[in-house]
Amino acid sequence: MELNSLKQFLVVARLEHLSRAADELHIAQPSLSRTIARLESELGTPLFDRSGRLRLNDAGKLFRDHVERSLGELEAGRRAVAEAASEGLGTVRLASETFLTLTGPLAAYKRAHPSVEIELHWSPAEDMARRLRAQDVDLCIASQPIPAEGLESTRLFDEAVGVGVPLDHPLAGRTSVTIDELAGQPFVTARKGHWLRQLLDRLFAARDLTPKIVCESDEHSAIADLISAGLGIGLVPAFARRSATRASATWIPIDSPDCRRTVTLYWGADSHLSTAARLMRATITSWNWITGEPPEKR
Repeated sequence: MELNSLKQFLVVARLEHLSRAADELHIAQPSLSRTIARLESELGTPLFDRSGRLRLNDAGKLFRDHVERSLGELEAGRRAVAEAASEGLGTVRLASETFLTLTGPLAAYKRAHPSVEIELHWSPAEDMARRLRAQDVDLCIASQPIPAEGLESTRLFDEAVGVGVPLDHPLAGRTSVTIDELAGQPFVTARKGHWLRQLLDRLFAARDLTPKIVCESDEHSAIADLISAGLGIGLVPAFARRSATRASATWIPIDSPDCRRTVTLYWGADSHLSTAARLMRATITSWNWITGEPPEKR
């Protein structure tokens, strides 16, 4: 089996769509179809169900897991040799749902290790476990749980999530609000899959309610600006409340023990982490998340 064929298979397995996979790979769809057919012929079994929409079957899922681990080990070996040959610290690849929380430790790390190349990858939490096991990234930071099989983790911090409202909003003077009081309010929030949206949907579903969403955005700064502009209200974590609630908005605690987020750092249990990645892990885990300062300034 050729490495390129295995890489192409992983793209098809992830997207479960031949034409979109061909577009991402910049190859013709008939060529990609032949590649998948050859793999299935070599393995002696179909990897996809083709009744209706293309779906990865059980054999395909089993094969995908082994291919991800195998290609991940090859990439880890390549990087280890490159690091040894250059006698440098190497590269660190960090994935997160948002980097707003990480500006402090990232800046401190770059000051301490200016020669290290840092690759930042935005990633939804649902893709993180796969990317870590495939060694596509070294470290992931998630604000919601991800499948822990084959991974190690450490909790960074836990915090309350409140609601940001414009200063002229009827709730602006409250010291706390309930989810029931937020029902029917226009919400500015993130797209489905993001931790902020997951939390909003979960809080409302627990009370048999559906949030009224007037805007979806992947940009935290845009959410904050839209709240300040009076277009709606939105969930805001305590960590980001200073930047998310401007002069024209305020932050109110929500009276619910479930309205919190736990931020966790993950890495592969069997992965070879470069020196750069190990140093990044140490910087992040030792960071003082309460004061926003490195540990030596505590």
